[in-house]
Amino acid sequence: MSQKSSKEKQPTFTRVAVEGATVDGRTIQRVWLTQAAKNYDPEVKGARIWVEHMRSVWSDSPFSAQGDVVALKAEEIKTGKLAGKMALYAAIKPLPDLVEMNKKGKKVYSSIEVEPKFADTGEAYLTGLAVTDDPASLGVEMLKFSAKRDESKFSSEPLETTLEFSAEDDDEDDDDEDSARTESAGLLSKLLGKFRRINGRQSDAEKFNAGAAEVLGVMGETIEELQETVATQAKQLAKYRKQLDNQQQDFTAFRRQMDETDGDSKERSPSTGANADAADC
Repeated sequence: MSQKSSKEKQPTFTRVAVEGATVDGRTIQRVWLTQAAKNYDPEVKGARIWVEHMRSVWSDSPFSAQGDVVALKAEEIKTGKLAGKMALYAAIKPLPDLVEMNKKGKKVYSSIEVEPKFADTGEAYLTGLAVTDDPASLGVEMLKFSAKRDESKFSSEPLETTLEFSAEDDDEDDDDEDSARTESAGLLSKLLGKFRRINGRQSDAEKFNAGAAEVLGVMGETIEELQETVATQAKQLAKYRKQLDNQQQDFTAFRRQMDETDGDSKERSPSTGANADAADC
């Protein structure tokens, strides 16, 4: 194997985050990036690539994993307006669906997911990477994939990165894609909460799913409460019905007794006692 061939098989890193203020008012700490680069090990915890930080349990969903982060490194930017700032660079292995999406000019930037105190290490760790159209971090390089058969070729340029690798054509039917997008928002919402995200800005799709999840949650709670209320009222109604039946039986018995009583209305003459003359006292 030639030295040139060995060099070509090394992937080029893409800048995915820069220390400092983000566009949404938060701050990416320098130590997060250096610790994430130092600690990252796919055998300990691999970081997968997601669309807008959304996660799905279904493999054919547009929100299923779109690739993997294979390596990280942290370096100071040498030139330009961000010179001197620490940056995090990732070597990624995208899947065919992500290549097709990128070829259409969609989700061309990246956004990191960092846990500042990962597990019992007390240090930062990269738990995921998202592709997005609206990154929070400054200085993020644009991704541009080209699907070719030569797996060993990787190249990168500032502000526009090209990663060339082998990928099979995977054209999905539009109807199947639309159907996959309608899956349970509740499941997505639960999975979203597992990770602390650097990019907190939400896309329209994420806002829709989050809103739908909230509505479905409220509806579920309301229906459950309604069912409990109906069950309680049904028990009360049965109790009242039994009481009414008992009262009806008592009334019927009383009515029967009254009907059997002598109905002669002629009154007996009043008694005059032993003497015909009453004494005045």
